[in-house]
Amino acid sequence: MKLVVALVAGMVAVAAAASQHAAPSQPDPSGPRTAASGPSRASAAPLTVSDLGNWMDPFMRDTLSKGRIAGGQVVVVKDGRTLFQRGYGYADLAAKRPMDPTRSQMRIGSTSKLFTWTAVMQLVEAGKIDLNADVNRYLDFRITPPGNRPVTMADLMTHRGGFEEGLKDVLATDPKKLKTMERYLKENRRPFMFPPGEVPSYSNYGTTLAGYIVQRVSGEPFETYVQRHILTPLQMRHTTLAQPLPPPFARTAAKGYRTTEDAPSPFELVGTGPAGQVSTTAGDMANFMIAHLADGSFGNAAILRPETVRLMHSPSLMVRDGFDTLAHGFFHGRRNGRVLLSHGGDTVVFHSDLNLLPQEGVGIFVSFNSRGEDDAVYPARERLLELFLDRYYPVAASRTPPAIPSAAADAKAIAGRYESSRRVETGFISLFYLLQQDQVTANPDGTIAVSSISDKTFREIAPKLWREVGGARQLLATEVEGRRAIIDSNNPVQILQAAPLSRNGSVFQLVAGLSLSVLIVTGIAWPITAIVRRVRQRAPGVTGQAARVRRATRIAVIANLAYFAGWCMLLAPILRADVGFYNDSLDGFIRVLQIGALIPLAGAVLGAWNSLMAFRSGEGWFARIASLIVALALIGFLWAAWMAGFIGWSVNY
Repeated sequence: MKLVVALVAGMVAVAAAASQHAAPSQPDPSGPRTAASGPSRASAAPLTVSDLGNWMDPFMRDTLSKGRIAGGQVVVVKDGRTLFQRGYGYADLAAKRPMDPTRSQMRIGSTSKLFTWTAVMQLVEAGKIDLNADVNRYLDFRITPPGNRPVTMADLMTHRGGFEEGLKDVLATDPKKLKTMERYLKENRRPFMFPPGEVPSYSNYGTTLAGYIVQRVSGEPFETYVQRHILTPLQMRHTTLAQPLPPPFARTAAKGYRTTEDAPSPFELVGTGPAGQVSTTAGDMANFMIAHLADGSFGNAAILRPETVRLMHSPSLMVRDGFDTLAHGFFHGRRNGRVLLSHGGDTVVFHSDLNLLPQEGVGIFVSFNSRGEDDAVYPARERLLELFLDRYYPVAASRTPPAIPSAAADAKAIAGRYESSRRVETGFISLFYLLQQDQVTANPDGTIAVSSISDKTFREIAPKLWREVGGARQLLATEVEGRRAIIDSNNPVQILQAAPLSRNGSVFQLVAGLSLSVLIVTGIAWPITAIVRRVRQRAPGVTGQAARVRRATRIAVIANLAYFAGWCMLLAPILRADVGFYNDSLDGFIRVLQIGALIPLAGAVLGAWNSLMAFRSGEGWFARIASLIVALALIGFLWAAWMAGFIGWSVNY
């Protein structure tokens, strides 16, 4: 049983890795625990170079040291100029090359999307793209969603295209394995999980589709378009979309690390290019932020008209007060009473975050070249923004309103397992999403906790509205597509949906764990029993057809374990966050495993047949019960294989 527990624990670790690595980047839109609105009443520090240095320098040095992060870059802009930029730690640990915010290129992951959305808005401004038109108008292949509602560019910009998540060909380290954008989109089409325009589900595929539309509409390769129309006007001379890096950039680029104790990771090639392919410096990102804060202008150049910038920065969707939304690609919310436009980005080893305060004319960008020990970069990145806002734009602490009378009963009603709308339901990657479901817990004091929102509890302050105790974050209980759902005020790109019994992760782990336990014990016990029987010269318990069926059932048990081991070999690289492992070269092995689905199917039939014959043969109750347990384990394993996505015929995952 311990072996099975270890296997299940390993799978949960895989699921956590998949959650963070299954795409070249995934923004973490959770904001600081501060008041959502209200005038500044606390004393603000002066936003000056000296004060930024006095605060930022010790924070960054302490963050790098404690988190075992190799290096980082920070830049702050204000009123159309770069106010502060500094590098910390190392761009190359072995060579002791310091991090240079003007020369050390960093991979910025999904923060790259802002360049794609800026390019889209340029073409909207030119009348070449209609945000509300069917995207098929601009494509040379068809997107066919369920129902009559087409996918629009506006849907792609708000991550409401309806696509499932995907892993295959998302990252690579070998340039020969990197597909062109066109090949990726056509060969790795993602199934639809939701009708377009209805449910938020963060999608790198959708952003890549938008980049392909930019390429087709403009008549220029996507990388060339961004270079000519964004990077060159903004004088971003140390920025490139090229993969791999051109030699001049390769010599100056920062190396990426898991932690300071590890060797540098290979350069990450992003298959979903428009969703995460930019390499840049903090100094260059300052120019990008200045342009967005100055109505599209930088010096004598303009990348967008003022009215287009205002449109781009305005909410694309109206939401409940206090809840974040999307603004034509930007995350749009309020922190410390200020409008905040933001976008984070992650590859496996590089992590960045861009935040704009448009009403204050201020922007801050940070980038790290390590994941850090125990994923230290994620809380560090959030903490940096939280402290920046509290220092320079503070507000008085908010007070959580009292709970409504039905809070305790409502907490019990909302408790249970939930799955993110950003998930996979087809293919073997769906296993990870079964294992990483959220657990909503009702606490004895009537508050609730959500497993993915650590160290926070929520109190029901109005019917179906829960607010963070001591903070501003809110959860709204609602219904989506006939299922109970939870909307997080800080996360506009996904929701939580109550997991039905058929997809309940706890049920899956229980059935899979017990089934594997029985099969492992049986696989070990039967050979031992046979040896003991032979040594003691005992006659077999059954003969004839019953004996043959029993022998076949034993073979099926071993075959099922071998089949499971094959899938473990395929899934193991995710434990190392080796996302680049998953590409077309695995298709043959996956096909073999898919054909191998005949093994659990045959095993379930043989197990049931063997148990039936045991009950009919007049054997002792021990033998009958043992055969029944084995039969149930084989049937349970078949069900688990089906739920895990092991049974199917698609190599698109």
